[in-house]
Amino acid sequence: MYSKSNRKIAVVGAGYVGSSVAYALAISGLVSELVLVDADTAKAAGEAMDLAHAAAFIKPVSIYAGTFEDCRDAGIVIFCAGSSQKPGETRLDLLQRNYAILRESLPELLRGGGNGILLIVSNPVDVLTYAALKITGLPAERVFGSGTVLDSSRFRHNLSCHCGVAPRNIHAYVVGEHGDSEVLLWSLAYIAGTGLDCFCELAGIPPVDRVEIDSMVRNAGYEIISRKGATYYAVSLAVKRICESIIRDEYSILTVSGLIDGAYGVSGCCLGLPAVVNSRGRGNPLKLPLTDKEEEALRNSADIIKAAIKQINL
Repeated sequence: MYSKSNRKIAVVGAGYVGSSVAYALAISGLVSELVLVDADTAKAAGEAMDLAHAAAFIKPVSIYAGTFEDCRDAGIVIFCAGSSQKPGETRLDLLQRNYAILRESLPELLRGGGNGILLIVSNPVDVLTYAALKITGLPAERVFGSGTVLDSSRFRHNLSCHCGVAPRNIHAYVVGEHGDSEVLLWSLAYIAGTGLDCFCELAGIPPVDRVEIDSMVRNAGYEIISRKGATYYAVSLAVKRICESIIRDEYSILTVSGLIDGAYGVSGCCLGLPAVVNSRGRGNPLKLPLTDKEEEALRNSADIIKAAIKQINL
């Protein structure tokens, strides 16, 4: 269980995503101590120095580069190490490279114990979260991934643009794989307590083009990578949001990726489903009333994740 008094966070991997996560956490005021760890020790040191030099502009926080040993007393360890997508690659294309890094890093990272929460961000996040559970043997509530928290925000952003409503006032989730088989839950998308079609009618605007928005959400990562080479800002804020719910014991519902054991007929993998996140970690996923089509799509997404798990012999 995460200790509310332990506001130390370790970020493993100081690439685009890891350094952006560290920046988001540094300016959040949530943490008292922030350690960056990377195989490229000079890169980690440079990122830590750059962030530490903002001391006059942010809440007090100790920021430094360290080693795996410095991570063992952290309340949250965020694993961002590994390769990122290149143009034309899917997240699953990263599996072998990033699994090798995870498999090598985790035993060393957790040597001598540790009572914190392990948050996986590296892709393919669902497969690597399941691998982390198997490698570490930690309780399932303490090992979970960033899942579809970012995808759900992308969904809400696009609905916001169409409906003229703040994204924070839209309830809409993306579940399943953080990848090509993710599932947008149209049946449970609500604004002001009413379904999307009803809201659009009440607001006097055209109905939502579901095919267009599905494509925009599902392909957002590819679109960004084709233009700037990588995605890191939005996911870093998604990670910050997860850490906020842990540190502040918020009991927020977030679509993090965790072990599934029977929900919707799915077991033996990790995927994103709405779950309560608090200082104890990730609670059991909420079994929402999906349509038959959505349940079928979710099971298909799980099958894709499980096929990838078999590739690494877990």
